[in-house]
Amino acid sequence: MAKARKIILVSATHHPLHKIWVQVAEKTAEELGVEFETRMEDYVLLTEHGATDDLGMTWLPQILVELDDGTIKPVLTEMPLGEDYKADPSRAVEVLKKNIRELEA
Repeated sequence: MAKARKIILVSATHHPLHKIWVQVAEKTAEELGVEFETRMEDYVLLTEHGATDDLGMTWLPQILVELDDGTIKPVLTEMPLGEDYKADPSRAVEVLKKNIRELEA
């Protein structure tokens, strides 16, 4: 059974929701007691391990998790929206933790 070792945020400072993505990733890493890393515009990492569309194109931001067996998996690729159609960081943390727990199972 693999365990989460590191949460990796791949983002860009010019993205309008960058600060929210950082808060979500940092909070989740703190709650889970794992390392946190930010990578700026690392499209190579996302192409190899992140989510891509049907043409193989990737996007920013995305949160990946590195497991203790060395695998890297995407765990949050879109920011959840609230009923007001705005970013919902608390829901994003819950989705992120749920997705990580499923990978660890």
